[in-house]
Amino acid sequence: MSQMTKKSFAASLKKMLAQKPLEKIKVIDITEDCEVNRQTFYYHFKDIYDLLEWVYTNEATRALDGKKTYDTWQQGFTQIFDYILENKSFVLNTFNSVSREYLERYLYNETHLLLMGVVEEKAKGIPVREKDKEFIADFYKYAFVGLLLDWIKKGMKEKPVDIISRLNTLICGNIEEALEQYRTDK
Repeated sequence: MSQMTKKSFAASLKKMLAQKPLEKIKVIDITEDCEVNRQTFYYHFKDIYDLLEWVYTNEATRALDGKKTYDTWQQGFTQIFDYILENKSFVLNTFNSVSREYLERYLYNETHLLLMGVVEEKAKGIPVREKDKEFIADFYKYAFVGLLLDWIKKGMKEKPVDIISRLNTLICGNIEEALEQYRTDK
C-alpha cells in the first residue's frame, strides 16, 4: 500500500508539472488530487522536493534496466533520452525551476552507474586503481550529462540517436585506451 500511495503522489506531481511550474505546486494540491490528507503525504515525504527526488530515483532504476555493459551502453543512454522525452513537461519544469539539481543529480547518478559498468567490464584483467576507474567514468559522465542538459535547454530538437551515434564515435576504443594509460604494472 505504501508504494501505491507514493506512486499516486508521484503521478499527481507529474500531472501538475505538465500544467504549472514546480514553485506553484503545494502539498495541499497533491493531497487534494490524491484525495488523502496532508498527514498521509508527510508520512511518506518531507516536502515536495523529497517527492521529486523520489520520482527521479524510483524511475531511474527502470530507465537503465541493466544496460551497463560496453555492448549495451548506447541502449542505456537511449533509455535515458526516452525517459526524458516520455516525461518532457515534467523534466522541463524541473529543468526550469529552482529544483534543477534534482534532475541533474538523477542524470549524473544514472550516467555514472552506466559508465562504471562499462569501465569495470573493460578493466577486467588490467591492473587499474579504483580511483582511476572512477576518474574515467566521471570524465565521460560529465561530458554526456553536459550534452544532455544542453539538448534539454535547446528544446530537445535533435534526435537522440544522432547524439548517441556521435558519442559512439568518440568513445569507441577510448575507454580501453584510457585504462591502459592508468595501468599500475607499467
